[in-house]
Amino acid sequence: MKTSNDYSKSIELLNKAVNEELDAVHQYLYFHFHCDDQNLDLLSSLFRRTAISEMRHVEQLAERILFLGGEVEMKGGKIEHINEVEAMLKMSYQMEDTTVLHYNQWAIECGNAADSASKKLFEALVIEEEEHRDQYDNEINNLDTYGKSYLSQQVMERSKAIASGKVEE
Repeated sequence: MKTSNDYSKSIELLNKAVNEELDAVHQYLYFHFHCDDQNLDLLSSLFRRTAISEMRHVEQLAERILFLGGEVEMKGGKIEHINEVEAMLKMSYQMEDTTVLHYNQWAIECGNAADSASKKLFEALVIEEEEHRDQYDNEINNLDTYGKSYLSQQVMERSKAIASGKVEE
């Protein structure tokens, strides 16, 4: 695509975002698998839903990069091998918090480069990332308030569902 504007800065920032999102997808799926293995259905589901949301973000960012005539650079996928629930939640909160900070900064940079559409995309993604951050904050607060009994309740609910035939092992 030939345009009168140089979108190289926006493409660079959008690709940084693609890779942050890919890192998040991989990390959240890793957490999903481990929570599922520990019979923590609610947390497993939260991590799975967040991973899927982050995949949609990758798609939106990639579409914008291609529209601007750039190449999508997919280098993400780093994961931390964390199996303890509290550490998972704290890392997830921090990841979302960092993403919110980056996307706010990158929205400003795109606006300064006369790319209001990329600016709006980053602003829209900030809203979703803030929602993710809030979910992890709520889970951290639940764990702080109720301790290990919060996790035990999830395991018991799964056991009841399996015993009643509502869920397969």
